[in-house]
This record gives sequence, C-alpha cells and structure tokens, in this order.
Amino acid sequence: MPVISIITPVHDGGHEYLSEAYASLTQQTLPPGWSWEWIVQEDGRSRRPLASLPDDQRVRYAVGRRGGAGVARTLGLARATGSVVRALDADDLLTEGALRRDIEELTTHPHAGWCVSGALDLLPDGRLVPGPYDPPAGVLSYETLREAYEADRFPIVGTHLAARTDLVRAVGGWPALPALEALALVLICAAVAPGRMLDTPGGIYRKHNNQTTAHPDYWQESEFATIRTAIMSRLTSLQHTRWHWTSSPLEAQ
Repeated sequence: MPVISIITPVHDGGHEYLSEAYASLTQQTLPPGWSWEWIVQEDGRSRRPLASLPDDQRVRYAVGRRGGAGVARTLGLARATGSVVRALDADDLLTEGALRRDIEELTTHPHAGWCVSGALDLLPDGRLVPGPYDPPAGVLSYETLREAYEADRFPIVGTHLAARTDLVRAVGGWPALPALEALALVLICAAVAPGRMLDTPGGIYRKHNNQTTAHPDYWQESEFATIRTAIMSRLTSLQHTRWHWTSSPLEAQ
C-alpha cells in the first residue's frame, strides 16, 4: 500500500497546537489504496510534546539532540516509509483534501518531483487570508522561484511542500540552517526537478505570538545574510553540476 509521510518538527514549548494539527490529519481523504503516517520529530529529548498526541499507530514520535527545525525534519525523513513526504509544521493545519490533491498532482504528472499548494494565513482574530504572492496553478519553474526569492517576494510557503521521497533524500533533506530551511528545500528541489503549483490552498499557516518567526532573534540581519549566501551558493553549485533528478513510480519505499 502506498504511503504519504507527513513530517513535523516540534520542540518543547512549541506543541500548543499539535493536537489540532493531528485533527486536521484525521479529516483527510486519500486516493484509493493510500494511507498516511505522521512522523513527529522532537528537536530535543524532553518528550513533553508526546503528551499532546493520541495513541494512534499512524503517529510515529522520536526525539533527538537539538539542532533546529531543519535537522529535526531531516531526522524525521530518515524514518519515513512513504513514497511521498509532506511538510507540516506543529502549529499549522491541513485544509480539507490537501493530501489527496498532493498525491493526485504527482500521480497525474509523473515527471514532477514536487508540488506545493497555497497557504491561508490564520490571523489571531480568526480570519483566513490568502497569501499575497500566490502564483497561478501549473508548472512552477526554478527561474520563477529564484527570481522571486532574490526580490524578497517568495510566492509560496515552504512548509506546505509535498515531494517524492527519493528526491528529498537525493538532495540531502532539509538544510541544517537556523532559519529558512523549508524555503531552501523548495528552491533546491526546483533546481533539479520539475515542480507544480496546485490551484487550491493546502495548508493553514497560523500567525501567533509564540511562533518562531515572531521572535525578534529570528530576524537578525547579519545572520540572514549568511543564510542567504548558504542558500544561493548551494543553488549555484547544483546548477554547475547539471545533475537532474529522474522520476520513478509512486510506491511505498
């Protein structure tokens, strides 16, 4: 039976909405024959976030030394058994039918290595607001994404990426960066594999005061310059190799 693996990093103190993320998973409908597993990887060893999770054999929790969300995501990737991996943050939600649309997009377009859907921002007052730069549905090129990133107008939320597992493993998983690792993985996948934009929002991005990106330390300008250099230099090096990912059938790993 083919499986889609949802990968969620979480840290002690960042699990306030984890049960809501699980609820959005249980409401998903998948194409016939498919199932899901939820890989929850703690960035740390407290095991306290585990108390927010139900006794469900589809939920697979593990701990590890602290290294940031990118490291936690990649540790979770090592435990994934599905042929597709789907990112989901601990404080975000899946929209109805999101996983089904991801799978169908990659099945209908077998040469695509990845796809991504738009996000709805969930504001503290309960309003849902669409992203300001959502690109049109269809082919989403590397050139489009890189130009948008260089212009500081990146059009998508990297934490709503769905990709073939062998592609994500081939590029080394999520980069070990202190920030922007989800955005970076989208650009890295786009540099070596065709991708697509879905026409329906697939995730709800929760805006709240306790999220990592709301902390003042997250936006240190000098550090972000280094992060940007790390991302851009990796993209340039990938382009120089002229290596491109080759598609394979969607099936369990």
